[in-house]
Parts: sequence; C-alpha cells; structure tokens
Amino acid sequence: MEPGKLGLAHRLHCMNEPRVKTKLLVSADPLDIAAAADSVGSPESGASVIFTGTARNHSPDKTGVTHLDYEAYPEQVEAKVGAIVEEAREKWSILHVTVAHRVGRVDVGEPSVVVAVSSAHRADAFEAARFLIDELKERAPIWKKEHWSGGAEWVEGA
Repeated sequence: MEPGKLGLAHRLHCMNEPRVKTKLLVSADPLDIAAAADSVGSPESGASVIFTGTARNHSPDKTGVTHLDYEAYPEQVEAKVGAIVEEAREKWSILHVTVAHRVGRVDVGEPSVVVAVSSAHRADAFEAARFLIDELKERAPIWKKEHWSGGAEWVEGA
C-alpha cells in the first residue's frame, strides 16, 4: 500500500493512560535515544528497557540498501499506539512508555524507531518492550520504502 504525502515536521503527544505515562513522537528529525531513555525514568522504576531499530544495508530480498523512506498517518498512529500501550498495561505492570518513530528519509545506521519502557521489575519491562515493538510494526499505519542502487519499493512491516 503506497501512502499519501505526510506534511508532518514534528509531532509530540502525551496520552492520558490511567496508570502509564505515555509519550508518542513521530518526527522527521533524528531520534534522541537518550531523551527517550530519560523520559521513562522515575524513582519507582527499577528497570528500563530501550529498543532502538536502525536502518540496515540489506533486507531479506535486497543487498546494498542505501536508505529508507517512512510515511505515516499521524492521527491513526496515535490511536493505534494508545491501544497497544493499553494492551501492554493490562498484561504487565509498566510505569512509563515512550514510542518514537521517524518519518521521511532515514539513512543506513540511523535510528528509525525507539521504544522505551519502565517498570518496577525487569521481566515486565523486557516483555512489554518486545510486545510494543512487535505490535507497532504489525498494526501502526507507518509505511517503509527501501531504496537501493537498482530501485526502490514499499515493504511490509515498517
């Protein structure tokens, strides 16, 4: 599915989850991994897990990938991420969540997505972070186009 153009330079939301402080960032600017990590820290947090997905130079069918282009439907991203966070909150005892995703061009080696989760204990933080990134890739309306020397194509699983 080829998405329409996105006129979004920077967007930050603080969603009101009953017990989970949630931040969502969709941005054409480079992602700040340290800021995402800091955003989930708190005195009650005994564990924080930070997942960073970076653009790589290959995919299952291609070598020599030079960069990626991401497009998103921001209003729907907010709703989908909110639902995914709520599901995680019901499964694990998590305290804070930050999800940041790039749009626009992302060169090889640059972060394209960051998921940060804190909880009182490490098992909940690890499991929730894994769930959040897997569900984000599956359900959020974010599309990825891979570019290589021989062309470009939209791929599933942004």
